[in-house]
Amino acid sequence: MITIKKPGLLTTIQDLGRHGFQRYGVIAGGAMDTFAHRIANFLVGNEENAPTIEITMLGPVIEFDENALISICGGDLSPMINGKPVRSWRTIFVKKGSELRFGSLKSGCRANLAIAGGLSIPSIMGSKSTYLRAGIGGFHGRSLQMGDQIPFGLPNEISAKIMCKLDAHTHHFFEMEWSVTSELIPNNKKSASIRVIKGRQYHLFTEDSRKNFFSNTFEVTTQSDRMGYRLKGEPLSLEHAQEILSEAVNFGTIQVPSDGNPIILLADRQTTGGYPKIGQVASVDLPRLAQMKPGDQLRFSEITNEQAFHLLIEKEKEIQQLKKGILLKFREVV
Repeated sequence: MITIKKPGLLTTIQDLGRHGFQRYGVIAGGAMDTFAHRIANFLVGNEENAPTIEITMLGPVIEFDENALISICGGDLSPMINGKPVRSWRTIFVKKGSELRFGSLKSGCRANLAIAGGLSIPSIMGSKSTYLRAGIGGFHGRSLQMGDQIPFGLPNEISAKIMCKLDAHTHHFFEMEWSVTSELIPNNKKSASIRVIKGRQYHLFTEDSRKNFFSNTFEVTTQSDRMGYRLKGEPLSLEHAQEILSEAVNFGTIQVPSDGNPIILLADRQTTGGYPKIGQVASVDLPRLAQMKPGDQLRFSEITNEQAFHLLIEKEKEIQQLKKGILLKFREVV
């Protein structure tokens, strides 16, 4: 079990989402950075859909009421255990009574904390993700608060063996020397080029708007959240004003409302949208997008559906290879 001593800015429990219910108006939700979420789970021996704690910008203070195997992936929020810095993207054994806290935000926007065995909370409509606006899922349907106590699930056999072995030789915590290779870790810069496929209504925009969309820089504004990033830049406009029928939207759909400033829909997006869609962020770049914060700048670069599909397949191959490598390292420990 863990106890939340301080909640941080926005700390929620997320898995890979609540799928299959959008036809009823229930959003998919889930982790913003699915790459960090999946790798964090692999590093503690969990299935990739096990719930993790998603930490945004200003991290919480967490006390471990029992021994745990953890990992922290995503943005660098300067994690510390008992006042000593620990590194992300690796497996860490934490002893009972230890305290995890976070310092300054060095890069990115959010991190995912995985605990071996996952978090023992109810599943709502097939998911443990927190849907804040509806108040369902996660821990009582809300962000974590001071005093919350959340139990662990049971770790798998190999994770349990690692914990048992390290418990006898560790005073407070132990970091594995090996970690995810830097080649696979996204570079969370304050400016980024995001690859985009032309949207369904791309052709309805003026020639200048289509050109500016792929040549100008946009800034993430403070009116941004898990539902969408509102961007500021050269306004985009339609060739002729017209009504657009509402239709299904995805994680990464880029809509343009009447003020001309794009909105990138994210994990907690609505189920349908009626604004014209100028683009769709390639799935392979969604994790990098999820690590952007207000004030960061981005540019869009065009790719085709075929290119986006190929990039996603290659990334998935890398993830599966990494998963196998982590399992081999686990076997070396035990």
